[in-house]
Amino acid sequence: LITLLTNDMEFDPTEIIAIYRQRWEIELLFKQLKQNFPLKYFYGESANAIKIQIWVTLIANLLLMVMKSGLTRSWSFSGLATMVRIALMYYVNFYSLFNSPEKDWEMVWKSVAESPPDPSLFD
Repeated sequence: LITLLTNDMEFDPTEIIAIYRQRWEIELLFKQLKQNFPLKYFYGESANAIKIQIWVTLIANLLLMVMKSGLTRSWSFSGLATMVRIALMYYVNFYSLFNSPEKDWEMVWKSVAESPPDPSLFD
């Protein structure tokens, strides 16, 4: 049996609108998670491992939202998530990087361009 909120005459129309608005926010969150944190496969097989992976994804999403709210420069969420994924390989200040990326990316590219010294067995 399927019951829709719109069929329940006991609810006030403003309550139904508020409930559907909250539901829509959840749908937008799921869309954001699927686009930016692909959970196509799970790293573990146990229920606990899957729960941990989902919680880590939710925490990462929350951290990115907090970071996005603290930036002075405007970034799309997907663009920010992609750049963070790339920048995690380097030691950079995220707020500095995302507020003035040109200067910090130049520094990152210089460090990448410098080849590390050749290892020596006898030094």
